[in-house]
Amino acid sequence: MTQEELDALMAEDLDLDSEELQEKSDTGDNGGAALDENDSKEEVITPPPATKEHQVVHQLDDVTRDSEEKATEIFDALDIVMNDIETALSSLEKIRSIGNGFNELFGTLLEKFPNIERFKSAAIEAEELLKLSNDAVETLNGANDQILGAMDTMQYQDIHRQKIERVINIMRALSRYMSALFEGGIEDEKRVKSARHIEGDTLTEEVISNDDIEALIAQFGK
Repeated sequence: MTQEELDALMAEDLDLDSEELQEKSDTGDNGGAALDENDSKEEVITPPPATKEHQVVHQLDDVTRDSEEKATEIFDALDIVMNDIETALSSLEKIRSIGNGFNELFGTLLEKFPNIERFKSAAIEAEELLKLSNDAVETLNGANDQILGAMDTMQYQDIHRQKIERVINIMRALSRYMSALFEGGIEDEKRVKSARHIEGDTLTEEVISNDDIEALIAQFGK
């Protein structure tokens, strides 16, 4: 296709579009493309007030403080449980020692007096006592291992706290940088009000007013 043919085709399409638009204008048909005036305007998002419950760094400080306090309470409780387990294990060791003595004693008596039923039942009870004490020691050692595993898992909480504190430090550094970046040599009270518009602006009705700006600054300054 030559350039002349392409130009002619484009001119023909333009004429067709112009005629179609004119027909729609004459008949009042806008093809459903017209938008309500309110719908055409973008919604203005108002930032929350700079109160305590909206201060990001303050909220993160609360999270790190509360999580550290709760983690300390959990560690203290687990430490108490571990101490109780150690006490129980110490007592069970004594029970096992006594059980071993009974087991040997009644085993010897049963060998010498095999027909005495009391010695036979006592030997069986001594063996049962020794078995129960061994099972209890094994259970408590398993519980102790589980607690140690839980403490290791809780160490991740401290890592998470450090990550949050690092984010806080970065945010505070950015805040100080932005404050320094926008620092001026004239006090705000003495600053001449700046013009809101420059020559050539047309959509002035959608530009924020001085009162709106001052109210927003006052809101963030609380």
